[in-house]
Amino acid sequence: MSETVSIAGRAPCLKEPALQTLLAALSDGEHEARIVGGAVRNVLLDLPVGDIDIATTTPPEETVRRVAKAGFRAIPTGIEHGTVTAVADGAVFEITTLRTDVTTDGRHADVRFGTDWQADARRRDFTINALYADADGRVYDPVGGLPDLETRTIRFIGEARERIEEDYLRILRFFRFFAWYGQGRPDADGLRACAAMKGGMDRLSAERVWSELRKLLAAPDPHRALLWMRTASVLTTILPESEKWGIDLVGPLVETGQNAGWTPDPLLRLMAMLPPDEARMKMLADRLRLSNAERDRLLAFAFNAAPSAEMTDKALKEWLYRQGRPAVLDRLRLSLASARGRATSDDAALVEAGRFAAMLETAENWDIPQFPLRGADLISAGMAAGPQIGERLKAAEEAWIESGFRLNRDDLLAKACTQTKFDPG
Repeated sequence: MSETVSIAGRAPCLKEPALQTLLAALSDGEHEARIVGGAVRNVLLDLPVGDIDIATTTPPEETVRRVAKAGFRAIPTGIEHGTVTAVADGAVFEITTLRTDVTTDGRHADVRFGTDWQADARRRDFTINALYADADGRVYDPVGGLPDLETRTIRFIGEARERIEEDYLRILRFFRFFAWYGQGRPDADGLRACAAMKGGMDRLSAERVWSELRKLLAAPDPHRALLWMRTASVLTTILPESEKWGIDLVGPLVETGQNAGWTPDPLLRLMAMLPPDEARMKMLADRLRLSNAERDRLLAFAFNAAPSAEMTDKALKEWLYRQGRPAVLDRLRLSLASARGRATSDDAALVEAGRFAAMLETAENWDIPQFPLRGADLISAGMAAGPQIGERLKAAEEAWIESGFRLNRDDLLAKACTQTKFDPG
């Protein structure tokens, strides 16, 4: 990259009136505001831009005043650390006053506000995240982020150990950014520092750890990053369940998903690294404080055994009916990836992969039927209310499943009212 770099003409966001209005309001007089971090980085990498963060020399209270005067709603989301959120017409910008860290404890920092762009850059994590751009698109690079961006190197700013001591989450961020933007081998100094200081991650909240790991696993191909995490013993520190199970299935899962057009699925990739043991999955879900939906999905993975490639169509549909589509899809996708991974040297695995692919297509497209009978139907037909209603319904449902879901409502009702035992035929 040349010494003079601009994102003008490459960044549609620069043309947004709301952004230009905000930058102008914050840059009035002796003060200045610039776009910072991910938005600048992603434009230079020709990647989509998500959130737009702004750095400014205005003190937090002055930021609030100028934001409101410019017609935005000012929300003091983290004003003690200099952060104000500006909202107008659906546009949201996070604005932070330039600052330096006075004291840190590995999780939180006491900060001092200032106007020194170089000092603000030095307190950030990686060189590629300390790039700034003004309203005209001119890029400012105080700490050498542009050369690292060109080589896709994830490098801590200054001394890696010092940056990690400021916030131990930066260990996981190092590997997350490597998964998304890195090439080749990770920066050696950064890797050594992460390995040496991994014990400090015990200070982090479970929510922060899982949030960072989930973002890493959402990368197009996180396999190389996971490999280096395992090499540095970082992976087993945060995910001890993976120690004996390994990450060998992640690569085939990623490749299979890319070939099939699957959306990257962090939880499915997590499953690929874990033993399907219900007790251990419950402990993991509690430790990482997974959401209820994530926890249920992980436990369903552990509860359902891996399918056989010889499973009949009838058995597959019964499995879908009893366990629901998400649990079956998770298991089939993992089995398909495993078979594809072995197929390079095993012809039998190639046959398995073909069968799992066909099963997966059925699981994705088959309309799971609803049991057509209800207790009210039996009562309307003359049966007395009581425990026998539930018993007859259960027997009727089992017969319906055994028939391949072919028995209709009238057949089921007649059998339920006249028989204690069911003959699915």
